[in-house]
Amino acid sequence: MMRIIRTKTMGFATALLAGTVLGGAVLSPAFVNTADARPIVVSPPQGAPVSFAELVEQVSPAVVSVNVISEQEIAAVPPGMEEFFEFFRNRPGFEDYFGNNNDPDGENEEEDEAPPTRESRSLGSGFFISEDGLIVTNNHVIRDATEIEVVLEDGRELEAELVGSDERTDIAVLRVTEPGTFPYVEFETETELRRGDWVVALGNPFGFGGTATAGIVSADGRQLRGGGPYTDYLQIDAAINRGNSGGPTFDLYGRVVGVNTAIVSPSGGSVGIGFAIPAELVKQITEKLIQDGKVSRGWLGVSIQSFSEEMAAAIGQEGKTGALVREVVVGSPARKAGLRINDVITAIDGKEMEDSTQVTRTVANLIAGTTHEFTILRNGEVQTLEVTVDELPENVTDLPTDEGDEVVPEVSNSVQTVEMLGMKLRPVQDADRRQLSLDADTTGLVITSVDKSSAAGRLGFSKGMVIVEANFKALSTPAELEAIVEEAREAGRPSILVSVREDRQTAVIPLSIEEKD
Repeated sequence: MMRIIRTKTMGFATALLAGTVLGGAVLSPAFVNTADARPIVVSPPQGAPVSFAELVEQVSPAVVSVNVISEQEIAAVPPGMEEFFEFFRNRPGFEDYFGNNNDPDGENEEEDEAPPTRESRSLGSGFFISEDGLIVTNNHVIRDATEIEVVLEDGRELEAELVGSDERTDIAVLRVTEPGTFPYVEFETETELRRGDWVVALGNPFGFGGTATAGIVSADGRQLRGGGPYTDYLQIDAAINRGNSGGPTFDLYGRVVGVNTAIVSPSGGSVGIGFAIPAELVKQITEKLIQDGKVSRGWLGVSIQSFSEEMAAAIGQEGKTGALVREVVVGSPARKAGLRINDVITAIDGKEMEDSTQVTRTVANLIAGTTHEFTILRNGEVQTLEVTVDELPENVTDLPTDEGDEVVPEVSNSVQTVEMLGMKLRPVQDADRRQLSLDADTTGLVITSVDKSSAAGRLGFSKGMVIVEANFKALSTPAELEAIVEEAREAGRPSILVSVREDRQTAVIPLSIEEKD
């Protein structure tokens, strides 16, 4: 019997030369049949495509590159250089290089010239959705365009015109000006995508037209900062780079399931986190743009935040969800219908609302001028209001708001500081209003310190914040807050709702009132 002798440095190959132990027997290398050795080949798992080539070949003719020329103003003084330019403004030769800008206040308006502009070029992607030349792309691709050109897969360069665009969902529709019949693709809106489903993205990254990348759906229902409340994005890991914007994301059947629109990247290049607008929304917006050239949305005229089950439990309304009204626009449909601050919109036309996003989208889909039934929760009671929605204005963020007919309690002259719920609190005084930029009639309790280990500390409450309400009741003294806390504890509730104001913004937050052991 042959024995294998190992040393500390003896590896697998050395052992194999000495002989191989198999089932108690020892095999010499002479008994190994090297003629039968083959490279390792693994069959693809069921459902995985061997290649995307056939798919890409079929859909590529419908995908185009979008080349845009636009005019951009050139700043007379670059940001941060005002002092430098002011020092040299009266020096000889300044006007030869930078022009005459000795009239910063515009007193000689007749002599002022139009601000200088420069030609800017940008690239994007798009795809045909009809045989007569309608193309979908991103709004940000063609924004401020003076000329739009699309390049087809066969190299043809065609002029295109804007049919309509929607900034809020970042969708635009173009039409080629040259008549003809074009290959096109369709949206897939029936099948629900799942995490892990294959997707293929086509487009024009960095000007390299006809580029295909593949990946999977990483997540759905994503909200992007600055993306607005109208879109839940698909997150995909198929590589998306600059120039891919507006291009299609396909499923394995060659149907459009999304429009590539954004990436998250510290470097500016793809790191596998890309976002596409879902096909269902794109199709809906596209149809409106083709018909009207714009998207008209219903408008209620309120500022809202999500109202969760945890918040509902704090006021004894277990299971309720919806949107909490924080501001009401003067003269808005909401104001005319009687909606007030602290009303909770729980249903619209009988359909229950889960959060503020659902309320926003539901209202946006209502036709301007139509009347709808809003179910609200006010002071613990369910009420129904008939609201006639209007069309969403362009300058909605600039419209004035008011707080309805709420009764503002008088300010106490007491400056007593009370410690409770992990905070030291005292009534708002005139000096606080000036220092914290509060309105003259604002009442509440100023937070002077916070125990970081308390529930308030963990929520991020800090010195200088003002608690203006508790369970939707205005506060002017600590005693009023103590009474509300005691009432909640007697009712067996674990928390209360506090309205906290900071930097002119107010948020309603459930705050635990459970006492420490």
